[in-house]
Amino acid sequence: MARPQRVIHVGIGSFGKRWCREFLKTNVDDGTIEIVALVDVDPKALEYGRSILGVKESACYTDANKAFSEVAADFCTVVVPPNFHEAVVDVAIAHGVDVLSEKPIADTMEASVRIARKIKAAGRKMAVTMSHRFDQDKTTLRRIVRSGKLGRVNNISCRYQSDMRQHMAWGALFRHTMQDPMIIEGAVHHLDIVADLAGGHCETLFASTWKPDWAEYAGDTDGVVTMVFDNGVRAIYEGSSSTAVGLNDWYQEYIRVDCEFGTAILNHREIEVFTRQDLPRQKHREGTGQKVPLLVQPKWINHWLIQKFAEWRTGGAEMETHVEANVQASALIFGSIHSARTNALVKLQDYIHSFG
Repeated sequence: MARPQRVIHVGIGSFGKRWCREFLKTNVDDGTIEIVALVDVDPKALEYGRSILGVKESACYTDANKAFSEVAADFCTVVVPPNFHEAVVDVAIAHGVDVLSEKPIADTMEASVRIARKIKAAGRKMAVTMSHRFDQDKTTLRRIVRSGKLGRVNNISCRYQSDMRQHMAWGALFRHTMQDPMIIEGAVHHLDIVADLAGGHCETLFASTWKPDWAEYAGDTDGVVTMVFDNGVRAIYEGSSSTAVGLNDWYQEYIRVDCEFGTAILNHREIEVFTRQDLPRQKHREGTGQKVPLLVQPKWINHWLIQKFAEWRTGGAEMETHVEANVQASALIFGSIHSARTNALVKLQDYIHSFG
């Protein structure tokens, strides 16, 4: 049996704490990884990590350079704010350590492209945890679409609606003070899911974002993004963190994939499929399709992605979210912000290439 892979975990903030008690712990308990060091600027956060993961005090650091210099590791997990990602990646590269990072790659498109270039030049492996794409319901929907039984994808509709209009309802202050919370904190996952189901690269997109008067945020909480992909698929995304009733909250999104021979609908973690019959004109109604049970396996979201990364490092299949591929996901986000601010259509591949 292969030894557990040695991991330095960087970042034990609000979401980093969840990494410690859920995602990392699952993979420690089953022998996939071993946490050899923890890094955070807050000593109290380090104490929390120690209490969950059993890391000795001498392996807890407030300085990443010191941690990577003193502790041998196979890869690191990065759960710090996006504007600090590049600094951690630089330290990891300098010490020959691979990187599994929270989304997005970085806080700007320029930095995202730069990080991907650095990783390639160094010959290291890096992937990004686009966790929602690898949830149980989305994975089941993807399996249905990719089976080919419904034929070619024609268009996709994705809806996210959450009632988090009140101050601090979205769990952290920075989301209420940042400029583009809907796109950066919400659509980052949803647009990635849409692109994955489309099965191609986005050619053009147009975005409109806004903040209703009742939303207690500094930045835009609502948005609509339309996309055209290089294989002809069209898609529309509507997202809101300020709706009155929260019809499709986190993990309960609505996604409809219309295909050549049928339609697959995911709504509140339930999937139904409608298949075209030999009839002159068909009429159906949502809720009456064939119900499809969700796939079953031991791990989902980041639990699964940590394992997939460890397997990739030891000769397994390449991670779907390796950093070079994930540049496309970053472009969907930053391209949407650019479109919303300029009120203009963005040719996304040209937009990516403009950063070198």
